Amino acid sequence: MALIDFILHIDAHMVSLVHQYGMGIYPILFAIVFIETGVVVFPFLPGDSFLFAAGALTALGGSVLHLPYVIGICIIAAILGDTMNYWIGHTLGVRALYHSPISRFIKEDKVKEAENFFNERGKWTIFLGRFMPFIRTFIPFIAGSSKMHWGTFSRFNIFGAIVWGTVITLAGFFLGNIPVVSDHFSLIMLLIVFISLVPVFIPYIK
Repeated sequence: MALIDFILHIDAHMVSLVHQYGMGIYPILFAIVFIETGVVVFPFLPGDSFLFAAGALTALGGSVLHLPYVIGICIIAAILGDTMNYWIGHTLGVRALYHSPISRFIKEDKVKEAENFFNERGKWTIFLGRFMPFIRTFIPFIAGSSKMHWGTFSRFNIFGAIVWGTVITLAGFFLGNIPVVSDHFSLIMLLIVFISLVPVFIPYIK
């Protein structure tokens, strides 16, 4: 319930975090993006909605958040997170998800979903997976465990991080403070989550 409340009222939480920590919000932003992308047991962190809210706050006068910094921090955190996740998968292998102390935190169906998505779309999965909550946390791990070529992974990791971090943050910057958007911010957050999950359901519809 606490996580749901955080997602639904992330604009209010962001404002309170900025007021409480000031410039310290930047390390918090970095940590959330890095952990969501780099630690396989935390796929539920609200990366998209958090960045959208941060982008919206950068448009406010007097905010300690500045758009270039937010985008830059997000991109760096996303690249480093996926890189760490890749090497963990490369070292441990996907079976470690089921035969380790962390196995109780892992849903097998989500891992299988990510594996199927990876096998069907190959290297482009690294890029497309950026826009898919939950699945994006498992994909670099699976890429590492399948011994995907490091150079190929790195190129699509960097490309995906740049596009994802820039698009989501700019969307918040340009749309987050439009009255109709700000008045229905919680619904917008749910819509973002829904749209980002659409690629997951398309294969089932087909």
